[in-house]
This record gives sequence, C-alpha cells and structure tokens, in this order.
Amino acid sequence: MATVRTQSRPSTSPLYRAFGDRLFAGLVLLLCLLIIGIVLLIGWQLGWNGARAFEVFGIVGFLSSTAWNPVTDVYGAWPFILGTLITSLLALALAFFPALAVAIFATEYAPRWLGNVLSYALELLASLPSVIYGLWGLSVLVPALRGVQQSLFLWASDHAQWLLPVLGNPIGIGLSAAVMVLAVMVIPYTASLAKDSIALVPAVQREAAYGLGATKWEVIRMAVVPYARGGILAGVILGLTRALGETMAVVLVIGNNKNLPFTLFGPATTIPSAIVNEFGEAQGLQLSSLLALGFILFLISGVLNLLAAWIVKRMSVDGRL
Repeated sequence: MATVRTQSRPSTSPLYRAFGDRLFAGLVLLLCLLIIGIVLLIGWQLGWNGARAFEVFGIVGFLSSTAWNPVTDVYGAWPFILGTLITSLLALALAFFPALAVAIFATEYAPRWLGNVLSYALELLASLPSVIYGLWGLSVLVPALRGVQQSLFLWASDHAQWLLPVLGNPIGIGLSAAVMVLAVMVIPYTASLAKDSIALVPAVQREAAYGLGATKWEVIRMAVVPYARGGILAGVILGLTRALGETMAVVLVIGNNKNLPFTLFGPATTIPSAIVNEFGEAQGLQLSSLLALGFILFLISGVLNLLAAWIVKRMSVDGRL
C-alpha cells in the first residue's frame, strides 16, 4: 500500500516576523505623522500668512473690531465671528431634538427594514453637496420664509413694536434662512452618530430596566440615552463643526451683510461666506485679513474636534463627565 508523504511548510523564522512587525508599525506611524503634519502645516500656513493682519491691528483689535472696509484698508473680524457662532449654535439648537428623535425611532421603535431605510436616507442627506442645500434654500425655503416673516412683521407692527429692531427687514434671505438650512444639514451627522451610539447600548441595560417594570419610554430615558450620551454629545459637537465651516449653502441664503447689528430676518455674514466672497479679488492687507479669519476658524474647529474626542474617551471610561 503506497504511503502519501505530506510536506510541511517551513515556518517563518522569528527574525523575519519581527522585521515584518517593525516594518508595519513603522509604516503606520509614518502615515499617522503625515496626517498630523498636514494638519499642522495647514494651521501654520494660515497663521503665517495672516500674521500681518494681527501685527497691523493687534490680536485683540482684529478680533473685536467691527469695521471691514477694503477702501480704507481697515479690517475687523468680530461681525464674521459673531455671525458664525450665531448661525451655528442656533442651527444646532434646532437640529438636536429632531436628530435625537430620528435616532431613537430608528433604533428602538422602527422595524428593521424601516430602520435601514432611515439609515440610507441619513447617509444620502449627509453626502449631498452643500450647494444643493443652498439652491433648495434659495428656491424653496426663502420664498416660504418671506411670507411667514412678513406676517410676523405686520403683527409686531400692530402689537409689539419693540420687536421690530430685533426682527429686521422680512425679505426671506438672511440670518433665519441660513440657520434653517444649516439645521437641515446638521441633522444627518448628529442623527447618524446618535443612532450608532444607541445601537451599541448592551441589551442587558434594556432587560434590566424592563425587569424592574419600566415602560418603553422609561427604558429609553433612564437606561438607553444615559448610556449613549457620550456618543450623542460627540455627534452634537461634530455637527457644530460642520455648521461652523459650511460655505456655499450659507453664501446663497444669508445675504452677506458685514455690518452690525444683525437682525433675525435681515442679512448677516459668517467667516466662510466672507472668505469665499472676497478671496478672489483680495490682495495685500485684505488677503492677510481673510487668511487670519481662516486661521481663527481653523482654531475653533480644532478645539471643538478635540473636545468631541475627549468626551467620547471620558464617557467610554467611566460613563459620565
């Protein structure tokens, strides 16, 4: 009877494996350092090219001044900073509860097929170019807002005239239109991260609450949302950074008015909208001031992203802030 000989493959030597591990670790480290270097290079370039504006006007003077006049070469960043913060924070306030409601419904109430449809819809909304949101806001939202604003303006003229300076001119294009467009854009990001965080809540959490006699709403309120609040908060902050840096959608609907005070219905401006409107023709001190605005936005976005990472890490360690 013939015997079948099996030839065993020679095992890789320990020296070869150690070299492969070191090579892979070195490659990964190189790629990580490359990404960090690119981020630092972007910040350095913005700061270096915007340094002239800080030297001429002073850091405090540039940040606090409300003047922006290319004719007299006087520039201040406060209207742009204020407009960016107002639009972003108001958009986040409008988007938070709808985003959380969508996340809770998709994970806790909807059947699996409907939850998948909602997930695909959120991904589709998140992937749409910002100019699409801007065109939708300009052609659909602004005409609808104009009618509502005019009705509120007439009511305030008859019953609460002290509101008129706050409301401003009801032309549709302005601060309120930008806030609503940004809110629609923020919802997919916040809802997606909140949905993923809620889906990762262990089933033991829910079963323990049900075992104590809790209702569906009580399980969500006391067991699910507190456990997932780290991811929810991180999604909120990342959604805020998305709103801070939005450009084309805001440019189309905000009105691009650089003069304070801003009104609820009237035009306003943000850092990204100022940069995209003036960068093509800027030179000299004006160009340096625009790059200084970009550096300020870079710092704000970086701080918020680091804050989001810290929240996720802290909440994953001890479950509380």
